[in-house]
Amino acid sequence: MMKGTGLREACVEIIPGLQYSCYRRNLTYVPASIPSTTEHLDFSFNYLNTLQRGVLPSLPSLVHLDLTRCNIQHIYSDAFITTRNLSILILTGNPIRCLGKHSFNILTRMQKLVLVDTALSSLDSLNLQNATSLRELQVGRNNIFSIALPMYAVSFKDFAVLDLHSNNISVIRAVHTSVLRALGTNISLILYSNPISFIEAGTFYGLYLKQLDVIDTFTSSAIMRNAIGNLSGLSVKTLRIGGFLISSESLIHTDSLDKLCVIQFQEIFFYQPTYEEVALNLLEHFPLNYLEEIILVRGKLARLLGPLLSHQNRLRKLVINHNARVIPSFLNIEDLPSLEYVDLSDNGLIMPCCDYEFIGTPNLQYLNLSMNAMVRFRSQGLSSLPYLEILDLSHTKVNLENFAIDFSKLVKLKYLDFSFSQIQFKISIFTGLNSLQELKVAGNTFKKDIFGQMFSNLTSLMILDISSCAIEDIPWNSFEGLHHLKHLAVSGNRLGTLNFLTHPSLSNLVSIYADGNNIFTISPSIFHQLSSNLLQFDLSFNPIECSCSSFEFISWIINHQSVLKNPDQLSCKGSLESSKVLDFDPTHCIHIKRVIFLLPIFAVVMSLLLSVLVYKFQFHLRYCFILLRGYRTASTQDYSYDAFVIYSSKDDVWVQDELKENLETGFPPVQLCLHERDFQAGKAITANIVDEGIMSSRKVIVVVSQHFIDSSWCRFEFEMAQSWFVLGQSARIILIILEDVEDKNIRKVFGLHKYLKKNTYLKWKGNALSNMRFWTRLRKAIIANE
Repeated sequence: MMKGTGLREACVEIIPGLQYSCYRRNLTYVPASIPSTTEHLDFSFNYLNTLQRGVLPSLPSLVHLDLTRCNIQHIYSDAFITTRNLSILILTGNPIRCLGKHSFNILTRMQKLVLVDTALSSLDSLNLQNATSLRELQVGRNNIFSIALPMYAVSFKDFAVLDLHSNNISVIRAVHTSVLRALGTNISLILYSNPISFIEAGTFYGLYLKQLDVIDTFTSSAIMRNAIGNLSGLSVKTLRIGGFLISSESLIHTDSLDKLCVIQFQEIFFYQPTYEEVALNLLEHFPLNYLEEIILVRGKLARLLGPLLSHQNRLRKLVINHNARVIPSFLNIEDLPSLEYVDLSDNGLIMPCCDYEFIGTPNLQYLNLSMNAMVRFRSQGLSSLPYLEILDLSHTKVNLENFAIDFSKLVKLKYLDFSFSQIQFKISIFTGLNSLQELKVAGNTFKKDIFGQMFSNLTSLMILDISSCAIEDIPWNSFEGLHHLKHLAVSGNRLGTLNFLTHPSLSNLVSIYADGNNIFTISPSIFHQLSSNLLQFDLSFNPIECSCSSFEFISWIINHQSVLKNPDQLSCKGSLESSKVLDFDPTHCIHIKRVIFLLPIFAVVMSLLLSVLVYKFQFHLRYCFILLRGYRTASTQDYSYDAFVIYSSKDDVWVQDELKENLETGFPPVQLCLHERDFQAGKAITANIVDEGIMSSRKVIVVVSQHFIDSSWCRFEFEMAQSWFVLGQSARIILIILEDVEDKNIRKVFGLHKYLKKNTYLKWKGNALSNMRFWTRLRKAIIANE
């Protein structure tokens, strides 16, 4: 939108800096914010009332200005001074009351002026002396009484169109056409819906026109007969005639048609609203030797006039269609060497085709037999039409005579339409159509397993329509070799997947129409491989799966709305309220996807962490496991040992030479449990510690040294003994400090520092006096009852 001071100044920017539309903005002035570079400005259906200097901003580049129905009543002479380079000016539907004398004279480059329905009463009031570039003047639906152009108009060397339709012109005299005669041969004179009652003889004599339109101009057939007779000497390329403005008469009589002989024309268009057989009268009573085109639309022919149309050496175009009364047969036409275009659509025909029906038409390029009853092709039926480029049989039942039809002669065929022709394709019939660019076979069916072979030879194909064919699956290689294919339509089938789009031959697709199928989702591998040239992709009216399983597909839809046709018509499958795909919020899928992605990582991290913890606390875990075994010790339990000794193997010399020697050989003897001697072979160490050590001994002796601190097994045994004591079992711990250990090291053993503070311990000093006291106290502690 353009920048402005409010919504009233908002105009749509069509082409930045070049084209703007202020259509129906209820504006009372032209916004000054419109750039000076603007070339096209649509300001129609607003309110200006008066055009004077300053109303239009300075727009020196403006070439097209549309002021349709702006309620303009006054146009001053200097109104267009700021837009003097205009080429096209449209003022349709403005009730102009006052027109400045030089309003249009400043527009020296104007080529087209439209003043339709402006209450104009005369061409002289326009004052277009300086508009020498004028090519087209449209002044229909006014109150003009004469076709006469002002004399200065002879300077309009490129003038081509004078449109005076629906005015009040009733009389045309020779003096009125003098300027037209001077202007040349390329002018179209549009006079339809004028109440013409008289044309002066000689008025059009020697006049050359591109087109003369006098449909609905005469009030009766008698007036038309006289008027046609007074057109003598006129040469016109296209003559449009027929109908009556006031009278209820409908039939153009033969004597009226005979008078057309005084006019030289190349093309004639008859309008007859009651659909009488005008064309039949014309063809039977009027020579067609010089006509190049015959067009008969919406008549009531009782038969197609094959013999009457034959032998016309100059006839290039033949159109006979929408005839309600044509019988279901076709009379052959022949000897038409210049015929290039034939349209026989919508006539209810039943006909064979085409070697005996079009004889001597070697240059036929266009053949339209659509919307008829039935066409039956002979095997060589198209061999006589080697230059045929367009063949249309849509909505006509087609019989291919057991598919023996030979298309190989149609080496120039570019367009073939078999849409809705009730064909079941059993074999490929398109072999040899190397020039075919557009093929339409919508609304037909294919025999099972034949589809993948249908199109492989069509190497020039650019457009393929296989819609509404009840296709459930398209083999991946069905379009092998179609490297030029740009537009593919598979709408209205039963496809559940579009895997074939990944084929390399479809890398140049510009548009894909897959609407109305059974597509729930599209694999990311498909839409990631879509052609980079893709401009339009229609997936509307498919039951899209709106769930996190289609997260990538839905995200692709949301992010590619500029490519998708009618993205707002994409609905979610199974939705009770027909919710739209664009309303689906995929953000929660992102969180789920993150969880799914992070869960394995979390599991790995936790496994690693757990492994580290297990390794670090392996002894504690082992002990916990032992505790869970549910050991119970009775109060009257018999013990195998007096004391279980916890010590480092590096202190074994002291244990053997001192502790064992003094306790086990002394009196009374003390039986010790030493792991190196008493643990049961083949049994787990942790089980031996509990079963053979702690549970089988009345006391636990702990030999504390630096070696003890450094031994993980020693620490484990001590902590297990503490736990057993805490649980109220019979174990009692006796600490022996074998050597001084730093306090910080003692703290490394869980509970040791605290135990030393709260309990009496023995310290080994190594001298004889102290040793004697040491052994006495130790023996007493071991033997003492709890």
